[in-house]
This record gives sequence, C-alpha cells and structure tokens, in this order.
Amino acid sequence: MRLSQLVATLFVSSVAFLPIAGQAADEADPVVATVAGVEIHESELTLAEGDLDPQFARLPDQQRRVAALAAVIDIKTLARKAEAEELDQTDEFKRLMAFQRDRALHNAIFKSAVVDPVSDADLKARYEKEIAAVPADEEVSARHILLETEDAAKAVIAELESGKDFAELAKEKSTGPSAAQGGDLGFFTKGRMVPEFEAVAFTLEAGEYAKEPVKTQFGWHVIKVEERREASPPAFEEVSDQVRQVVMRERYGELIRAARGETEINVLDPELKEAYDAVSQQQQQE
Repeated sequence: MRLSQLVATLFVSSVAFLPIAGQAADEADPVVATVAGVEIHESELTLAEGDLDPQFARLPDQQRRVAALAAVIDIKTLARKAEAEELDQTDEFKRLMAFQRDRALHNAIFKSAVVDPVSDADLKARYEKEIAAVPADEEVSARHILLETEDAAKAVIAELESGKDFAELAKEKSTGPSAAQGGDLGFFTKGRMVPEFEAVAFTLEAGEYAKEPVKTQFGWHVIKVEERREASPPAFEEVSDQVRQVVMRERYGELIRAARGETEINVLDPELKEAYDAVSQQQQQE
C-alpha cells in the first residue's frame, strides 16, 4: 500500500467514529457529579468511556459507567491542582490546547461533511454498481487426499478406479488437516489455492477426480471436484461497513483536496517538503 493510501486509510479508520464534543447538545445532559464545584455531565462520561482501556468494554454497563465516572473525577481533580500550579499558563500547554482545538474542529467538520451525509441509499447504490453488478466468478467445491509421495498418490488413484469412496479414502489415508472431513475443502474461487492445485481443480467437471496426482509445496494431492457454480456476490448487509469506509474515504479525500486548494501551505523543512509533496501528488492522482 502506498504512503498516500496508508495515510487516508489510517485517518478514516481512526476518526470516522470518534465521539465529538457537543454531539449531545440538543439532548438532556444532566449533571451527575461535581468536583470542587465543577460540574460533571453525562456527556463527559460518554466521552470518557471511549478512552477506557479495551478490557473495560467487557464490563456490564453500570460498571463501565462507574469506571468512566472515576476517570473523569480523577481528571478534574488533577486539573484543578494543575491550575493552582499555573501549569495551564505554560507555552507547552497552550500549544497542546491549540492543537486539540484544531483537531476537535477537524473532527467536527469530518462528521458534518463526511460521516453524516452518507445515507443507506448512497451505500446501496455503490454496492449495486461495484459489487452486485460485477460478473460472478466461478467457484468449485472440492475434496483432496494429501500424501507424502507420488507412488502413494498413484496407489490411491488406483483404489478410486476400483470403486473406493473418495471421502472414506481421505479419512483413512490423507495427511492433511481436512482428512477428518473426508478431504472436504468447501467452495473456493481462483486465487484461493496454490496455483498447481487450482490449475487442475478448475479443469475437472463435477464428480470427476484427477487421474494424475498433483505436486505442490505441501505434498502430493489427489483432487476431486464435487460441484461447480457461479460465486454469488456478498449480500449488502455483509459488506455495508466496508462500503461505508470506501465512500467516506473518497469524500474525505474530496473535502481535504478542496480545502488544501483554498489554503496557502508552506513546508519549510526541505526533506519533509519533498516527502509531503510526493504524498500530496499521489493523493491528487487517486
């Protein structure tokens, strides 16, 4: 993946569903506690829950809420102490607050201009155009018997010629992990198996087994195809989240390119400028 794609992917995946301060402004936001007279609102607990260690996600709702409250109380208690020591007056703190403000505004416009406008109709239209309408790939359902030597594989083929059941032979003789399932590999499309294996599998008709063993990096295979069919595209419900990510990534790209075009940007470090310009150029081409 190119750097420009990585930047966009990391951004969308990390920002798309960030809680944004003030998102509950139109809803009741009761005070749940106070610290030195400073109110703690329900919305702050919601924000704090998003910052809790992932292990807290497994807690019952009330315990998770208590953990969030404890975190907010600790934050506000130490914040008052930091104010008393005038730590909020340092240049470092002011730079941090300026960055946090910009990031919050950035997230706010991301939500209003990218996340919120994406409708189910948008997602379904993209799905129908780029997934459902794509010509179906062929897939096969196959079994195999994996053996260590060519001679052993040829001996199995001879047993098949005499009328032995493929699945039973697989259970008895295969050294592969699918032996217990009678060598069943399920359905697969091209590109899912090693080239030598699929080159033979996709030439066989349903119910046919290969008359010669196939050598791969895993050993010698005797292959049988049980069924051939066209692979159905995934249902919309199965891929809607991925489609949403694609749509949002595209809209974010459009938003940021337009904003950059209206803004004077000067990168003063020569090496950093060269790298930044290269990434920007790639993004313009995508």
